[in-house]
Amino acid sequence: MCRACGAEYPLAAQHACYECFGPLEVAYDEAALARVTRAQIEAGPQNIWRYAALLPAGQDPATRVTLDPGLTPLVSAPQLAAELGITAQLWIKDDSQNPTHSFKDRVVSVALTAAKELGFTRFSCASTGNLANSVAAHAARAGVPSIVFIPSDLEQGKVVTTAVYGGELVAIEGSYDDVNRLCSELVETDEFEDTAFVNVNVRPFYAEGSKTLGYEVAEQLGWRIPAQVVIPMASGELLTKVDKAFSELVEIGLAEAPEGGWTVFGAQSQGCNPIAVALHNDTDVITPVKPTGIAKSLNIGDPAAGPYAIEAVRRTGGWMDYANDEEIRAGIKLLARTTGVFAETAGGTTVAVLQKLVESGRLDPSKETVVYNTGEGLKTLDAIAAEAGPTHRIKPSLRGAREAGLLG
Repeated sequence: MCRACGAEYPLAAQHACYECFGPLEVAYDEAALARVTRAQIEAGPQNIWRYAALLPAGQDPATRVTLDPGLTPLVSAPQLAAELGITAQLWIKDDSQNPTHSFKDRVVSVALTAAKELGFTRFSCASTGNLANSVAAHAARAGVPSIVFIPSDLEQGKVVTTAVYGGELVAIEGSYDDVNRLCSELVETDEFEDTAFVNVNVRPFYAEGSKTLGYEVAEQLGWRIPAQVVIPMASGELLTKVDKAFSELVEIGLAEAPEGGWTVFGAQSQGCNPIAVALHNDTDVITPVKPTGIAKSLNIGDPAAGPYAIEAVRRTGGWMDYANDEEIRAGIKLLARTTGVFAETAGGTTVAVLQKLVESGRLDPSKETVVYNTGEGLKTLDAIAAEAGPTHRIKPSLRGAREAGLLG
């Protein structure tokens, strides 16, 4: 179904409306969703496929193309809460614990399962890094060829953790938006007609995988929705799908909403903040930007789901903000020091924005809050390498230890 004009289409490898060129979204049989029970979900596998009845693909386990991601930790963060002046329960949903260490394993599992069911024989994507890692790993597990496209200035850690799986890896001399534009052209060629681009021709299925981050948080909280969530934004799609997941669970009676509903907050980096700037300017029009800064996984200068993210934030009474590189580095270190979670730059962005939201009074410190960490810090070591190192350098002797003050 088209998000813009409401036109309906059969399930297929199609991501744009033929009537208005708006983005398509998977629609569901509401009666079928209403039959899903908590007991059915809780009896399912210990991964995202416990929610298969709420997803557009993978109901038959034999059809799944998956690394079985999901059920990642919901980490209590009392020390972080205390430092920020948050008096209610604060949680970190740590999706760095997925198989390729980011939330992208969720969306890729759903998208490639749909791609297999639709008959595609090669897997692909345009990526800022984490998606490339996941597509290459899923293809390797499934024994399917892959070809992924990335900007040439990507962090070396993300290049290596894609190339190691043995598929084709194409570095483009340009930004992510240039990469995405090329992939949108390639998908229309005869040479790529059998290739599933997870975030192009099977994007509606890909986007639905993000809902599992909402489902899991609700289940891990005892089938209730948290009062506030803070979510990083690149395209803005993750934020919209977590909000959608909460709505679905409440509508079909699987989860309880907090009194007054939930509030959604978005986080961007200052180097790529077109969604937040549009909200600050009280407009729905997203003005594309040329991304800069260290949070490369968030560097989508022309975010497709930006207007829908703004709508979700406004509807729930939330806000968006952004952090500069110095603040992002501080956010990474603050989260690590207080929770033992080492986040990549996207996670540092989210923590830095959480701090700003508390200081500005936008986020209520007396309400339960969940912050989403979407990736592993080992992938973006360069961002903080100059600021993280030994606190002492000593000679290998008691005298050396005593002179450094280690013995009191």
